[in-house]
Amino acid sequence: MSAVVDFLTDPWQHLFMRRAIEVAVMCGVVSGVVGAHVVLRGMAFIGDAVSHSVFPGVAVAFVFQFNLVIGGAVAGLLTALAVAVFSQNRRLKEDTVIGVFFAAAFGLGIVILSTAPGYSGSLESFLFGQILGISDADVVTVAVTGLVLLAIAAAVHKELVTVSLDRETARAAGLPVFALDVVLYVLVTVTVVISLQAVGNILVLALLITPAACARLLTDRIGVMMLLAPVIGGASAVTGLYLSYTFNLAAGGLIVLVVTAVFVLCWLFAPRHGLLTGRGHRGRADDAEAERDAAPAGRAEAADAPGTPVSRR
Repeated sequence: MSAVVDFLTDPWQHLFMRRAIEVAVMCGVVSGVVGAHVVLRGMAFIGDAVSHSVFPGVAVAFVFQFNLVIGGAVAGLLTALAVAVFSQNRRLKEDTVIGVFFAAAFGLGIVILSTAPGYSGSLESFLFGQILGISDADVVTVAVTGLVLLAIAAAVHKELVTVSLDRETARAAGLPVFALDVVLYVLVTVTVVISLQAVGNILVLALLITPAACARLLTDRIGVMMLLAPVIGGASAVTGLYLSYTFNLAAGGLIVLVVTAVFVLCWLFAPRHGLLTGRGHRGRADDAEAERDAAPAGRAEAADAPGTPVSRR
């Protein structure tokens, strides 16, 4: 029993772990809420695109020696706005436009960095995360930014869901579809930027998408999904940090592995949609549908049989 207590309490005795846990929870919650909208729209690619599109901003910030996060945020927002504008032409699918711009942004970042030799070590924390090295100022920044993001997401929740389910119906209802697209892209961009210190540029997509994917498997109700995703994200982040502290392994990678393990469990054992537990439910549903389909045929055969009375209504 004492071993369990020590496992739970030891990390809280260190200031760097308290900061890390606070940021991990906040990033997990915000990523879960915003990621739920991303998964509903079926545009998980946007998370990867934004994480790459912040790269040229970080490169410029590195070359001119100012804050990497600010540089990445500006570049990500500009790319998100470009995607929102070009996606209004429905001749091209949204993921196509995203692919074009994130590849261009990443290429631009490589070109910029090629002018500044010796950058690799300085950008390691950006690429792989450095949640154990954050400061009090970082905690405050993530907290304030996260609260703003959650407030915006709550304010436009119904509108974002409407656009995700049916764009044309939303447009016919008078909703500002383009403006809502921009809002979602901005939410994703800022969420990615504040999560960079937790899991890094390479792994940030997992924190944005995987908790929402787990919630999607666990429920058919959007409201419940919006609650489950941040819980899964926050809990996975904390669990990953505890494992990192115990086994002295990379925190960002463990956070991603934990949330991925949760996804696999949901995929297998989700009550209605799991591969194993959902099979019986699907079997009962298929049997009921087969009975409905067979019922008219059975009545027709009975009516055609000799000596069988035909009911008339």
